[in-house]
Amino acid sequence: MPTELAARAAFDVKRRMNMLCPVRLVSCDLRDGQQAAIATRMTTEEMLPVLKPLDEFGFDALEVWGGATFDACIRFLGEDPWERLRIIKAHVKKTPLRMLLRGQNLLGYAPYPDDVVDHFVAAAARDGIDIFLIFDGLNDVRNVRRAAEAALKAGKKVEANLQFTSSPVHTVESFIKTARDYLDIGATALHLEDMGGMKTPREAVETVKALKATFDVPVHYHAHCVGGMTDITYWEVIRAGVDVVDVDTAAFALGTGHPCAESLIAVLAGTERDTGLDYTKLAPITAHLQKVRQAHHEYESKLRGVDINVVRHQIPGGMRSNLEFQLAQLNAETHLPEVLKEVVAVRRDLGYPPLGTPFSQMCGAQATMNVMSGGRYKVLLKEVKDYVLGKYGKAPGPVAEVLKKLVLRKELEPLSCRPADLIAPGWQAGVSASRDIAKSEEDILTYLLFPQVGGEFLKRKYA
Repeated sequence: MPTELAARAAFDVKRRMNMLCPVRLVSCDLRDGQQAAIATRMTTEEMLPVLKPLDEFGFDALEVWGGATFDACIRFLGEDPWERLRIIKAHVKKTPLRMLLRGQNLLGYAPYPDDVVDHFVAAAARDGIDIFLIFDGLNDVRNVRRAAEAALKAGKKVEANLQFTSSPVHTVESFIKTARDYLDIGATALHLEDMGGMKTPREAVETVKALKATFDVPVHYHAHCVGGMTDITYWEVIRAGVDVVDVDTAAFALGTGHPCAESLIAVLAGTERDTGLDYTKLAPITAHLQKVRQAHHEYESKLRGVDINVVRHQIPGGMRSNLEFQLAQLNAETHLPEVLKEVVAVRRDLGYPPLGTPFSQMCGAQATMNVMSGGRYKVLLKEVKDYVLGKYGKAPGPVAEVLKKLVLRKELEPLSCRPADLIAPGWQAGVSASRDIAKSEEDILTYLLFPQVGGEFLKRKYA
């Protein structure tokens, strides 16, 4: 008991000291903000006017790359994502640049060979990334080790992104275990990512306090606003001692986006966690980004106000806008409520994967297939089959028997090893296959990550 009381007293002192420190803000506008608001259609040219003001404002970091930005550049915008990164780095002199990296999946939707991971991380570090915010969609840390090692070798920071979701198998204890696994491979900060805005303030505070009490590293909080609770949650986790929060400027904030930087700065002014920032300096940035948003209004989510049902379906902000757009292309917009309801059943049957990439897409696509085909699992996606086989990693909870029977045979069991252990080296094959269209290491990586789309992009680039 004395030891326990001493530990609690030490934590209370540490928490109180932290409470006297300004909370720090990270701008997600150029990556997750625009991804959630306008399906990642913002061009590099549209970013240029705000790069210097963002750099000078006083953000702790700028999240500018990763997620869907790479894919969107080559698939929709006709831009070289590597050139975008180099341009941003040339304009941003003071503030660290952060990217969101999907562990072994890099910027794709399935594991890549280890040697491809090594080359990709080295190139991203060389071209401008300072902080690699790394996650695995299943919180299976085996799937992030190689990327973390490559980033550390390049002399860059590795920060852990825990998929902060709700389910019968996700508990405070499970998040502490995942956090410890990340710190063991060299992470220097812990991020809780509520990708759908479904966590209540009580749940968030409980986990933040547990992480702060257990580990002596910065704790970050990231959440979207779909459920309408996130502004309150940010206030509460800041009071609980969280070190950094992710925000958007007013142009991309709220709804499917994140809490508003201007509002948060105003609310915290004069408190123990005062940011020390002047929100009026964000006005020209917001004004420009509002024009950008209007220019791409056709890609905006149709969500207006709040969808508290996110507590059940847990679809992330960026995924929701993409799902709406895809259903519109099928002339099936009216099926959205039915699809969102079906996502709940699919996720349960898959053992409750967090609905970050690629599992939000996987569950969303399978739910759409179930609804449109008129029967659950009447058509089973290849990605779902691979998931059941363990090719993405260890499922958080038990997979439903109905899916096991559809996919597994008696002589076939899910993988128990790290999925990438079974993938042959791929770099030299990529060099050979892209010889006629690639002129740099970055070009080879573009081809390797997205062979068909990347190959077509490179042909156009050098035509």
